[in-house]
Amino acid sequence: MDKTDWADVRRRVTELARTPGASGVFGYHGHRFELEPALRPDELAELESQLGVTLPDDYREFLLNVGSGGAGPAYGVFPLRRTGEGRWHWVGDGADLAAPARIAEPFLVQGPERAVLEALLAEQPEEENFPVIEDFDAAYEAWDERWVAVLWDEARTAGAICLCHLGCARREWLVVSGPERGNIWADHRVDDEDLFPLTGSASGRDEGDRMTFGTWYIEWLEQAEAKARS
Repeated sequence: MDKTDWADVRRRVTELARTPGASGVFGYHGHRFELEPALRPDELAELESQLGVTLPDDYREFLLNVGSGGAGPAYGVFPLRRTGEGRWHWVGDGADLAAPARIAEPFLVQGPERAVLEALLAEQPEEENFPVIEDFDAAYEAWDERWVAVLWDEARTAGAICLCHLGCARREWLVVSGPERGNIWADHRVDDEDLFPLTGSASGRDEGDRMTFGTWYIEWLEQAEAKARS
């Protein structure tokens, strides 16, 4: 169970905004340590009803006691917005990659698509096998189309929400359904890498420990405080 005092986290972030060295923290110019208003309990209940899932406890506490987005790792936590039609959605560079209708599905990054990716990787054309460079280019282009279609299939991120942009189209997701629920996964698909879980930490957790939303956010906050005051 999460023991974080999330109300105090909001105070710490607010203090950081007034710290002289705050602008030296990576991502400062994206969020300036500003936080969106926190959600009311009825707003959170409406959001979860629309999604068809109960969000992980530490993220729920963040939404209720810190803010609905804003200051956070890299360029910040994508904020939640409520449309005129009453629908909730996340706003940010890549936030729309999450398919709302599939958020309640189990996150299965190791599922059937992973096997397809591994098979495709074994089939990747090698230039040395093509005497004519134009033939290699054509074969690689055809292979790449198949690779990208599977790598970026929305099934890869069903059961997760995109929460953060790191720059250069790299992102981080929070899993909300399935065995990985509550954990943060990195998305470097722009570099042709499959998604992978964030593990380990500078604070002494075991190397293989999954990083939850709470550890992800608090470790960022501690590092930001140290950088701003150095």
